[in-house]
Amino acid sequence: MADNLTKEQRHKNMQNIRSKDTSIEIKFRKALFHAGFRYIKNDKQMIGKPDIILPKYKTIIFIHGCFWHRHENCKYATTPSTNSDFWQNKFLNTAKRDKIEQQKLKDAGWNIIIIWECEIKHNFQVTLENTISLLRLYV
Repeated sequence: MADNLTKEQRHKNMQNIRSKDTSIEIKFRKALFHAGFRYIKNDKQMIGKPDIILPKYKTIIFIHGCFWHRHENCKYATTPSTNSDFWQNKFLNTAKRDKIEQQKLKDAGWNIIIIWECEIKHNFQVTLENTISLLRLYV
């Protein structure tokens, strides 16, 4: 199936996809802050460049985009019909990298929480409450 956009239009679209400070990340961070949690955001020195680091709780939160990180059985985890070999390789490499980085963080003593984009979009309050409950276990 042919792409409906020109190569330049597709390139511009892909350039505009944010890897940090997305609207759902900001919304979630603000809610955590409002609930009394203090964190570090997007530390490039940390393995995996986590979205949220809570040193007091020795916890790292990754807010994963369903498309890029392949949220299983999620309607947002679609695969583009053009250049499918490229996309399959990209998704496989992302999954491998995620697994390796998370294991390194666990080995270093960090707790890992993965929050999916769709969870924040569709069940924000429940996701926030579940996350806070987990964090309180890590004190």
